[in-house]
Amino acid sequence: MSVRKAVLKSFNPGDYTATIQLSGSYKAYLEGIAVARNLPAGEMAVGRKLAVIFFDEHNIKEAVVVAVYT
Repeated sequence: MSVRKAVLKSFNPGDYTATIQLSGSYKAYLEGIAVARNLPAGEMAVGRKLAVIFFDEHNIKEAVVVAVYT
């Protein structure tokens, strides 16, 4: 398990998923990343910094956005 920093590129409030760009990765975006339901949709503004937990670093479906910060 690891915690990584990322930047929000888009947010889908319908299924509470995000497209993110990991810090240090300038070309690759990860799509369909789960967002913790305790984060208000209003806080999910494009460009915000994120904390993302990867439970399995080889499977992005096992990742979740757990915090939004500035």
